[in-house]
Amino acid sequence: MDQTGLFKRYRYYLKLEKRLADNTVEAYMRDLDRFAGFVDREFGVEAADAGTAQIEAFMAHIYDTGAGKTTQARVLSGVKSFFNYLLITDAIDELPTAIVDAPKTGRKLPDVLTVDEINRIIGTVDLSHPLGHRNRAMLETLYSCGLRVSELVSLRLGDLFFEDGYIRVTGKGSKQRLVPVSDEARRLIVLYLDQRRTMKVDPASADIVFLNQNGRKLTRVMIFTLIRQAVARAGIDKTISPHTFRHSFATHLLAGGASIRQVQAMLGHESITTTELYTHLDRSQLEVSVERFHPLGGRKR
Repeated sequence: MDQTGLFKRYRYYLKLEKRLADNTVEAYMRDLDRFAGFVDREFGVEAADAGTAQIEAFMAHIYDTGAGKTTQARVLSGVKSFFNYLLITDAIDELPTAIVDAPKTGRKLPDVLTVDEINRIIGTVDLSHPLGHRNRAMLETLYSCGLRVSELVSLRLGDLFFEDGYIRVTGKGSKQRLVPVSDEARRLIVLYLDQRRTMKVDPASADIVFLNQNGRKLTRVMIFTLIRQAVARAGIDKTISPHTFRHSFATHLLAGGASIRQVQAMLGHESITTTELYTHLDRSQLEVSVERFHPLGGRKR
């Protein structure tokens, strides 16, 4: 999509069809340019292709700049107006802004799974099912490697370097990174690949690791469905998506003592700012860090 042409048409729509004042139109366009620059820099996508997670990250960024509530509301209004325009012109099928609220008192962090909850979810997978080993291997890999769902479904046999303990991941912008893979993920993938040899595989998908029952590449929707069903079986009352596994991966690494730079590298973030948006430490962990590393941390009170 030609973003420059799209923005010109949107400006025309605001001015002539919505009949907004010139100052309002310019404010909307400035905020749109700011949004477009952010999602391009941090996520490598154009404004029209941004999803809910990117929009929420942008609003968290606006909050972090110290913007007041009025400014936050204006910026979000402008972003919502742009996506409403895309919807009415049939450029998109649904609004990614539908559940986005302007930050008010702090950054809204997504739900994070505990290690026990991760184990419970993965443990619900029935290994007697023909695709049981595949499903459990996918969930284990999603969590233990911190993958995006798009990276999981695109993982190729040639990306598995099990002897070295790594997998090669192709992320946003076709950028590649090496990520350590857990022993359990390796074991489950090997078991699944042994079973896969009896499947009829579509030649176009022959190099893809995880395939559907017809021997073809999985879709993102299939992963969402698998996770939703596993979460329900585990009896966990949280809003869980594939990205929750990635966020939990990063959070658990930080809590375990990994540096934010190490987490940034494993997540494949271009900017460390993005890593900070998707990870957090609880207060007790921060207090422990101050006690251990600050020169005055151990001073008696």
